[in-house]
Amino acid sequence: MMNPRYCSQDLIRCDLCETAMVQMYCDFCNVKLCITCIGQHISDAYDKHKVVPFKQRMSTLIYPKCAVHENKRNKFQCLECDMWVCSMCISSETHKWHAFKDLSAINKSKKESIRREADELNDILSPTYEDIVSDIQSQIANLDVEYENLSVSIMQRGEEWHKEVDTVINEMKHEIDEMKDKHLDILKKHLEEIIQIQSLVRESLLTLNKIEKSNDVSVTLAYNSNSKELRNLPPKIQILRPNFNAKALLREDIQSRFGSLTPLSISTQEDGYYERKQQHSERQFLNVHELVSTINTGYHNLQSICLSAEDELWTSGRVSDVKCFNTQGFLLKTVRTISGEMPNDIALTSHGDLLYTDWKSMSVNEVKKGQIEEVIRMHGWTPVNLCVTASGDLLVAAYSDDQTQSKIVRYINSTEKQTLQFDDDGKPLFSGNNFIKYIAENGNMDICVADNGAPAVVVINQDGKLRFRYDGHCTTTNEGFHPFGITTDSRKHILIADSNNHCIHILNEDGQFQVFISIDLCDPWGLCVDKNDHLHVAELISGNVKKIRYLKSSSGYP
Repeated sequence: MMNPRYCSQDLIRCDLCETAMVQMYCDFCNVKLCITCIGQHISDAYDKHKVVPFKQRMSTLIYPKCAVHENKRNKFQCLECDMWVCSMCISSETHKWHAFKDLSAINKSKKESIRREADELNDILSPTYEDIVSDIQSQIANLDVEYENLSVSIMQRGEEWHKEVDTVINEMKHEIDEMKDKHLDILKKHLEEIIQIQSLVRESLLTLNKIEKSNDVSVTLAYNSNSKELRNLPPKIQILRPNFNAKALLREDIQSRFGSLTPLSISTQEDGYYERKQQHSERQFLNVHELVSTINTGYHNLQSICLSAEDELWTSGRVSDVKCFNTQGFLLKTVRTISGEMPNDIALTSHGDLLYTDWKSMSVNEVKKGQIEEVIRMHGWTPVNLCVTASGDLLVAAYSDDQTQSKIVRYINSTEKQTLQFDDDGKPLFSGNNFIKYIAENGNMDICVADNGAPAVVVINQDGKLRFRYDGHCTTTNEGFHPFGITTDSRKHILIADSNNHCIHILNEDGQFQVFISIDLCDPWGLCVDKNDHLHVAELISGNVKKIRYLKSSSGYP
């Protein structure tokens, strides 16, 4: 009988006693443990052990070792020196007064970017290349029939001329065979090129999947994307096969009057495959959007909403109370602003703490463990809307005291690092007034601003360069475009609330209009998207938050 310890269906055993069933795991030592052996494993008094339930193994990030301080790990990036540092490096004279970022936040941001890239490769680029290959293979499969039909036409013509035209027919058949060989060679060569690129797509997907499963920060941060090259689809080769032009049957001058073949026509079309790519992109959207649930917040003027990682819904309106609800709509907690005035906007830090802007004190405040702390005080400017980026930076939209200028400021650890106000020609990027300017960061690091005073959506890259403006799309109500809330999803779509037209506009990352969402919406204002790409819409007057499904399911989504 087979020893049950070595049976393929045996349970996983403890690495120490080798008999008991595994229940725990040391994430630092990579050792499987039963409950009884935990004490023995940690008895060496080494303070780095991290014992977690077996199902949660490998949850600890593996940071790179510090080259300066032995037994220390680099958990931060010095923004001044552009290098990784440990906690001891931070307190050293070398990095005194420097600003730092958590490597965990940078790692999380890049992991999200990698996941989105994998989605694009899996959902759009890979199917597009499959279609291209299928198209070329179909052309090759039909090539014999098409050229055979051409040969038959010539033979039928030749029978009318009998033996007098045999020589001419043979010459033309030879010419056809040469053109066919050339046609075939071109298609095969093109097919080989496409298959090579398709192989790169598969290799990229395998690499991305490995990185997603890896906890090695160095591997993640060292990854360089090649999707930019893959997005540039190859030109489509267009080959027009020759036609046979028959002439009147005359015995004299047989060669010239028998007919001729058009030459093999070969051309390339740069955007020949673009339509296929667009079709795959458009397949992401549901034909009929689904209203999943509705939560009534009790506000009469609901403006801003945001979701925590635990799916807790934070809401604010034109009162001093900020409310937090669970997914069933039960009120969990309430936070009141220090000034007693309504917050202009709310957001959540990467740690899940609440941020809100206070127009009266011209400040941005953070709520930690029930205590409110001022983190930014602006002078001569009033903060309006805000956004926390994937890397943990804070973007704040503000207007000047005289309400003639607007700007967006990037803060890192409460330190101002970037100001976005003018384009390359020195012209204002935003309308100079106190109108709402909701902000969202896209997956490509673009900063998307819903400038209600313009009215337009202004999209700027992370270097502050204007990418495009969106002035609205034709609607059925013709009320004009007035953007309010704005958000983005995992597929880099930009979603904009248009309260006047009671709908949501969806753009792709390059500003091209995709589709409207108008399912049972009235006065949509604030927007946010959860981790499953469900859209949450705050209705201004009713105070309802509506959860909407608008994307088709794909890998990684319910």
